[in-house]
Amino acid sequence: MAKSEYEYVREQELDDRLPKFNWIVVRINGCDFRRFSEIHGFEKPNDERALNLMNSCAISVLEQFPDIVFAYGFSDEYSKILSLSLSFFTSVYVMKWRNFFPTQELRYPPSFDGKIICYPGLGGKLVRDYLSLRQYYCHINNQKNTCLWMLVKSGKTESEAETSLEGTRESEMNELLFQQFGINYNSLAPMLRKGSSVFRDKVEEIVKLDENGNPVKRTRKKIEVEHCDLTRKDFWREHPDTFPD
Repeated sequence: MAKSEYEYVREQELDDRLPKFNWIVVRINGCDFRRFSEIHGFEKPNDERALNLMNSCAISVLEQFPDIVFAYGFSDEYSKILSLSLSFFTSVYVMKWRNFFPTQELRYPPSFDGKIICYPGLGGKLVRDYLSLRQYYCHINNQKNTCLWMLVKSGKTESEAETSLEGTRESEMNELLFQQFGINYNSLAPMLRKGSSVFRDKVEEIVKLDENGNPVKRTRKKIEVEHCDLTRKDFWREHPDTFPD
């Protein structure tokens, strides 16, 4: 069959195939979620309804794409490992909005962007370290935002609060929260301090009893949501098949 005279434009199409034998991280971020959260009245510094909505979206994505082995998220960000449809995450967010905000109308559709990061296929440690880094940023962002919004609620403007926190060290922020507001930072909910990890875990269940009345068990994988410490080596030892070296 003869080629069209316009065939030449296909030369401009980029080859977007990813390298083989890599761990693929897809990082999703909300677009202009500062405005989105203000318009929809999110509680500051954290709205657990919004965080749980993000977690629910992550669960749905893992259910939809069996190749995804792990997801980690905090604030308006989620990182997924292996195959992912960004549009699926976004559409689930819209569909599940009413479940978490029953009295709040969704005034305009949210949008998310994403980028892909590849780590060598034999480098499970690299992915574990990546997730640990995201969790570190979760802690840093949450600690600062908690201080910021407590200062705002006490009478400062956002600009004044930002200025007063410039150059403040981690230990000083903890002291500020405790001395001025009676808040022990380490007593805040783990989801706020550590983010959320969504993954498939092996569970044993009894399916029947044999002829002697002994339980017959089977192992299956169940999607779990935990707010665990990803920097702790024990966590990865307990889940050795997630990102093997």
